[in-house]
Amino acid sequence: MKFLDEAKVYVRSGDGGPGCVSFRREKFIEFGGPNGGDGGRGGDVWIECVQGLNTLIDYRYRQHFKAKKGEHGMGSNCHGAKGDDAVLQVPAGTQVFAEDGETLIADMTEVGQRVRLAKGGNGGFGNAYFTTSTNRAPRHANPGLEGQEMWLILRLKLIADAGLVGLPNAGKSTFLATVTAAKPKIADYPFTTLHPGLGVVRSDEREFVLADIPGLIEGAHEGVGLGDRFLAHVERCRVLLHLVEGTSEHAGKAYKLVRRELEAYGGGLADKPEIVALSKADALDAETLKQQMARLKRAAGGKPLVLSAASGQGVQEALRAIQAQLDGQHATEEAEVPAEPWHP
Repeated sequence: MKFLDEAKVYVRSGDGGPGCVSFRREKFIEFGGPNGGDGGRGGDVWIECVQGLNTLIDYRYRQHFKAKKGEHGMGSNCHGAKGDDAVLQVPAGTQVFAEDGETLIADMTEVGQRVRLAKGGNGGFGNAYFTTSTNRAPRHANPGLEGQEMWLILRLKLIADAGLVGLPNAGKSTFLATVTAAKPKIADYPFTTLHPGLGVVRSDEREFVLADIPGLIEGAHEGVGLGDRFLAHVERCRVLLHLVEGTSEHAGKAYKLVRRELEAYGGGLADKPEIVALSKADALDAETLKQQMARLKRAAGGKPLVLSAASGQGVQEALRAIQAQLDGQHATEEAEVPAEPWHP
């Protein structure tokens, strides 16, 4: 299934049904009077976060969503039925923006969350509604109100606990395939990953979700290469695992290049907790490994991990480092919640 993380859709809620002009005319029954019913309300347009979806591909081939109109009012004080709602089902992490692409309308982060995007028009009053002590036989009714219509932009930001960042061919997809059941494309050339991927890591009886995005190159924030568009998918991550290719010319420069792109992008990525690791260690001799480690340590300001996803070296250490960061953040969040006062 093709990955699609942005779509533009048109939504329109239903018009309200018009009221009815009717009079009761039955044999042998006097004082008939008006009995026209009200029109039904138009259907609403809702967006709902559901389980089992991880892309917006459904909105590639269908962009128009219209709720049903309310039914007409009828005689004998019969009110019209409400129009059926239109429901847009999206994966968790979807944001809904107005047509300008900047005004945030809804942020769908939890399965089951439901937000009304457009309200249906109210039905019109029938002539029975206008009966008064001085107007015993009104001969007019209201038309239903029109529904709302608008263009919306849907943007998907994957929800994951940890995210992989780095230059192309840094071993991110290999790491994801090693620690999860995901099957990303792996090859010995850059930009084999063209779309973000997710996998569930199970380590030491713990679980967390790991996200992999296409590699960054210099000038990505200006659109060079695949650009920084996919960085939105790690905005929600709580920890970043920064993989630096050990076989690169200079590990320190490679690290700083990616850091500059994260800072240029913004979104709080540069401030997230970061675990730095030198990847593809199995392809280095002892002298080169020592040299690259020293370069990366100076650039990152701390001792990096050494790992090789292909051989399994250092993989468990990296997973435990990620889990420790997640556990530490969880403990901090619980400490920030004020305790309820105790009452004897």
